[in-house]
Amino acid sequence: MKVGEAIAKAMKAEGMEILCGYPVNHLIEFAAAQNIRPIIVRQERIGLHMADAISRVTSGKKIGAFCMQHGPGAENAYGGVAQCYSENIPVLVVPQGYARRIAGVDPNFSSALHMRSVSKSAEHLMMPKETPNALRRAFSKLRNGRGGPCLIEVPTDIWQEEIGDFDYTPVVKARTAPDPADVRKAAAAILAAKRPVIYAGTGVQWAEAWAELKQFAELLGAPVTTSLGGKSSFPENHPLSLGSGGNSVPLAVHEFIKNADLIIGIGCSFTETNFGIKFPAGKKFVHATLEPDHLNKDVRAEVALLGDAQLVLQALIGELGQTIKSPRDASAVVAEITKLREQFLAQWMPLLTSNDAPLNPYRVIWDLMHTVDRDNCIITHDAGSPRDQITPFWVSTTPLSYMGWGKTTQLGSGLGMAMGAKLAKPDKLCMNIWGDAAIGFTGMDFETAVRERIPIMSILLNNFSMAIELKVMPVSTEKYRSTDISGNYADMAKAFDGHGERVTQPGDIKAAIRRGIEATQQGKPALLEFITSKETRVSKL
Repeated sequence: MKVGEAIAKAMKAEGMEILCGYPVNHLIEFAAAQNIRPIIVRQERIGLHMADAISRVTSGKKIGAFCMQHGPGAENAYGGVAQCYSENIPVLVVPQGYARRIAGVDPNFSSALHMRSVSKSAEHLMMPKETPNALRRAFSKLRNGRGGPCLIEVPTDIWQEEIGDFDYTPVVKARTAPDPADVRKAAAAILAAKRPVIYAGTGVQWAEAWAELKQFAELLGAPVTTSLGGKSSFPENHPLSLGSGGNSVPLAVHEFIKNADLIIGIGCSFTETNFGIKFPAGKKFVHATLEPDHLNKDVRAEVALLGDAQLVLQALIGELGQTIKSPRDASAVVAEITKLREQFLAQWMPLLTSNDAPLNPYRVIWDLMHTVDRDNCIITHDAGSPRDQITPFWVSTTPLSYMGWGKTTQLGSGLGMAMGAKLAKPDKLCMNIWGDAAIGFTGMDFETAVRERIPIMSILLNNFSMAIELKVMPVSTEKYRSTDISGNYADMAKAFDGHGERVTQPGDIKAAIRRGIEATQQGKPALLEFITSKETRVSKL
């Protein structure tokens, strides 16, 4: 069997059905021969964001994959690999490498060498007979422990070489559970707390621990907030939900975190970032995580629980259940949350229901949320204003219905993620919400959605400006219009044979959204362009 055929057969055995990529990489042909569908993108980063979402919305049951050509293709892909790494997303990356005789000659780019710092593992396949071992190692790392991209660089002159017999067996997946002694310590700290707050991270999504998280919160009568990556791991229409915390947060998140005497982190890293909750000094933490390197990194843990989020929660529920025989009365907590939520919405309702034209972006988000079926959709934000505007107000009702991200915040990521989500979950309405700066980075790949028959609905907030930068670039804006950007993106979508529509009046928002949904149901990607004001207000408390 040839090297390329072996790699494709292993991918098929591991359940892969889609390979995102950009030619020339010989894996595309080998994969197609195994009935793995190639999705050809317009730029490498979008393909990696698509692979990212395939892994996300399936909780890693299906692993996303991406391949690219050597040299410029690999160099262009670096940012997408880095984003997968920062968000702990398991993605198989198979860059083509230079022929072995010149692979180490300057200035030839080595993916295995230069992407090692942004990947969980990176191998340079130099001997055909090592192909099975390299695949086994990569897939084992992809399916076990903390997520991250795993890379196998395959030189262009090795694909057709023979490796002999090849009989691939999918790798085993193993989970770790916390030490019972640590569980008892954590339970004691939780029982002693007067105002505990549960902080749920992405690990809850990967462990599919949604039912356990809900049971845990209801047992304690404790409020729940989430990281951006953890958003939708707990139903935000639940009485104990505070909402999600990022760069912008609902009032209830701010107040409960400020007054908490114990933060219970489940499946999170507590990584300090501009796009996460700012925890006040002096707080006590119970930290449950899969990754030992996250312990005591940015916060000090009073008690540490190492293990899969589902197993951690099951252990805590079992231990606490020996003392708490029935769910605690949460009426006082719920009343406090309800009061803060009503106060918060009252403050923002003038923007959320604004009748201004140009449109207020908050009105677009509000109408979108009240038009789509949130139980059957998947939405993601983009970097910048769309993320900060949607996070506090979008109420996620079902697991994995919101893809939050924000460690590296690469503009334009949301388009590829929406497409990847649609490929993995074709029955869902998959959406990205972005601004005119983001579409400038990756907008050409809307053509990919049309060509590859991926009917997403893309919500564009176009204010003809990099509005979030206005306050830090006043001189350059006044003298040189440095923050001005423009375009008629609805016409661009129509030129690609997609559904494109420009909306300028608030009374037309919902009808346009319904037409966009209808277009996706007919198999056509939709781009709805809403002409908005330069709104810079965000819920930062």
